[in-house]
Formats: sequence, C-alpha cells, structure tokens
Amino acid sequence: MKTPTITFISHGGGPMPLLNDPGHANMVSHLQALTQKFDKPSAILVISAHWEESVATVTSAANPKMIYDYYGFPAETYKIQYPAPGEPQLAQQVFDALSNAGIPVRQDPQRGYDHGLFVPLMLMYPAADIPCIQLSLVNNLSPEQHLAIGKALQALQYDNLLVIGSGFSFHNMREFFGADTAEKRANNQAFEQWLQTTVSDGTLTEQQRHERLAQWAQAPSARYCQPREEHLLPLHVCYGLAERPAELAEDVVILNKHSSAFTWFGQQIN
Repeated sequence: MKTPTITFISHGGGPMPLLNDPGHANMVSHLQALTQKFDKPSAILVISAHWEESVATVTSAANPKMIYDYYGFPAETYKIQYPAPGEPQLAQQVFDALSNAGIPVRQDPQRGYDHGLFVPLMLMYPAADIPCIQLSLVNNLSPEQHLAIGKALQALQYDNLLVIGSGFSFHNMREFFGADTAEKRANNQAFEQWLQTTVSDGTLTEQQRHERLAQWAQAPSARYCQPREEHLLPLHVCYGLAERPAELAEDVVILNKHSSAFTWFGQQIN
C-alpha cells in the first residue's frame, strides 16, 4: 500500500498553457518534469479552484464530460477532449471519508471535468489513461473547513493515489496585465516567501503551520495576491491531508508573476 502523493500546483490562465503561450513556458516545463518525480498514479483526485458548491461535492460519473469554463479563447480550445475515465469507487471513498468526519458531502453523477483538471493533466498525463475524480470547494471559502476536509481525506485507503490541489498562489487577474513596478514585484515576492516558509519550513510545528494557513489573510500582501481566495484553498485541502512540511517547494513564474508549487511524496507502508 502506498499513501497518496499530494501536490499543489498553480495551473495558469485558462487554456493558455496549451497554446504555447510564452508566459506559461515555465509552468509547462514544471508540470511535465513533476511527473518524473513520483510513480505514475493509479487514480487522481483533483481539488479544483473552479468548482464551488454549498457542500463538498465529488464527481461520480464513470465517463465525465468536458466543461469549458473559460471565455474569449480560440475556437479549438472549446473542442479539447481529455477522455480519462472517472472512478466511482474512489468517489464513494471520498464521500464516506467526509461523511464519517461529520462534513456535509454529496456525489454528483453529472458534473464533468473543468479546466482546473484537464489543462494541467493534459500536460502531466496526456494519454488520459488514469481514472480521475474532482472534489469541489465549499463556497463559504472557510480556511478551517478546507483544512478539515483535507484531514478527513486521511481516511482514504486507495493505493498509489495522486491528489492535486489545482489552484494558483498568485491570482490577482488585473495585475497580470497591469504595469510591472518594483512595489508590485515586492508584494508578489513577500506573499510567496511567506507561503514557502509556511508550507515547507520544518522548524514550524504542525499547529503553527495550521494556524498560519487558517489566518493566511494576515500574511504580507495576502489580499494583493489573492483578492478572492478560491485559488489558494486547494492548498489548504492538500496540507490538511498531509499534515507535515512539504518535501518539495518550487517557484514557478507564470505571466511574469511568481507562484508556488508544493509536493508531499507518497510513502510505502505495509
């Protein structure tokens, strides 16, 4: 039995990583290299920043459809297919884990794959031969609740699972296309440095790490980097599941902004 490998990624702007956009070149190379750092998973669970529900919701379709949840891109980006199968048995495990922890949860047999799943996975696993499911955020955007969701997922018993928190640690959309100034660069770096310390510094206790993530909005330049925190909260689920420092912390430049990626590697157990 191998425990889950867990990774939080910054997934870029819509389908732009698939269009040879130079502002996403570092992200593309990062995701392609990431898959060489751990075994090919038997299934993938994605917590996508692009899906919010009133209660935690998990996809349970055997063959999920595509959801093109972006606007104003070339026509071919609305014909993208990522035909990976679903995994209803894993969906049931996720449902049971959250329900047993007292967290309201439901299954959705109609929901398909949004671009928080299919864009990074087309770069990581283009063969689309690994079963995938998605787990929504809860639309109250409570840091504590998403940490608790991650902790509840510790009950999963699924060999060689990959859990991906698909978000973006810098998500101020206006600033991607605004003037580049020294002050803005400093604000970007300040939050990313705080985040890197919070998630990967082994001198912090896990209680300290938890509290820092729960109070993330007090971090330097937090609201400059995350005006609305839905792209950060997949990280909270990842840490809640891991409850230890990330073994790998990486800086990824996307559209001239620094963002963070973190990985906790799965461990073989008897």
